[in-house]
This record gives sequence, structure tokens and C-alpha cells, in this order.
Amino acid sequence: MKELYLLYVSAASLGFVHTILGPDHYLPFIVLSKARKWSNKKTMWITFFSGIGHVGSSVIIGMLGIALGISLKKLEYFESFRGELVGWMLLVFGVLYTIYGIYKYLKNSHHFHLPDFLVPKKIRGLQHLPTEEQKEDNTRLTPWILFLIFVFGPCEVLIPMLIFPAYENSTFGMLTVALIFGIATISTMMVIVYFGTKGMSLIKLKKHEKYLHLFAGILILITALGILFLGL
Repeated sequence: MKELYLLYVSAASLGFVHTILGPDHYLPFIVLSKARKWSNKKTMWITFFSGIGHVGSSVIIGMLGIALGISLKKLEYFESFRGELVGWMLLVFGVLYTIYGIYKYLKNSHHFHLPDFLVPKKIRGLQHLPTEEQKEDNTRLTPWILFLIFVFGPCEVLIPMLIFPAYENSTFGMLTVALIFGIATISTMMVIVYFGTKGMSLIKLKKHEKYLHLFAGILILITALGILFLGL
């Protein structure tokens, strides 16, 4: 029982630490929330479900592997392969979003409003209607891409922690370890994203909004390169 308690503490600690040390767990949500003008509520839900997919996929793989008698070494190799795969997925997403950011910049760089006194009264109010850049993004593609990337993203530290309760034939222990790890990981993601988006909202970027998509793409690209070549 004491060993299981220590395992619970380790699950909570590792869930927190591996999230903090992995900028891919929160930076994409923060920069995309700012660039695409998501509400705080929408950003939190996207982060939550992406976290569920992130942890849930490793839990399923770990429990299925243990049930089939697959060795820990093979499971860890598979998780490592998934880690490299998700790095490349994030890289591709970063490249494509950077290209999109360049497109948005070029599209909006020539956009301007005439002074009110030069505009007829009948249409004067129309030029102050929210533009495409001022509206919240309502497309579903970007959230689904983030979710898919996180489903492929492994939790390498989780599977070894499932081995001990598995050897003890404790299904309850395995589920509890997975639950504690999941709560620690997802709650840490959401707290960082919440305060990150709040901090970004305090930065006045009105004159630089046309750069936001480009900035988001470049930051995602840098995060992917860090995963692939720096082991972040």
C-alpha cells in the first residue's frame, strides 16, 4: 500500500513536471488563441479535450500493451516513435501555419480606412464594422488539428508507472495512477494556457495584428524543432 501511495505522488509530480518542461503542451494554444481571437472559454475547452486525447491515448496503449504481455522496452520504443511522429506533425503544422500567416499579412498589409469626413454619411458606419481580422475565428479545422496532434503525442513517463500495479494485479491501482497523472497533466496545461492567454490579452497589439498569424506559425515551428532536435 505504501508503494502504491508513493506511485500516486510520483504520478502527480511527473504529470506536472513533464507538462511544464514541454512547451508544446501549452504554447500552441496560447499563440493560436491570440491569433485566431478565441474566447477564454473556447480556448479552455480546446485545451481540455486535447489534454484528454494526449493522456488517454497513452493510457489505452499502456493498458493494452500490458494486457497483451508486450514488454516495457517495446512499449517505450513505441512511445518514443510516437514522440518523433508528433514532432514532425507539429513541424508540418507550423510550416503550413507560417505560410498562412504570410498570406494573411500580405492580404491585410494594404488594408486601410478612409477618414470619416471623406466617406458619405450613408456608408460611414460600414467601414467600422468588424473586419475578418477583428472577428473571432469560428472554423473547426484548427482545433481538430491540435486535438489530432495531441492524440498522437505520447506521455512517455506514464507507461512505466502502470507496470507496478499491473504486476500486483491491481486494476484499481492502474486506473488510479492513470487518473492522477491525467488530472495533473491536464490541469497544469489549462492553468498555464489560462494565465498565458490572460497575459497575452494585456499586450496591446492593435497595430501589429496583421503579424499575429505569422508569429503563431513561427512559434509553433520553433516548438516543433525543439521537440525534434532538442528533446523538449
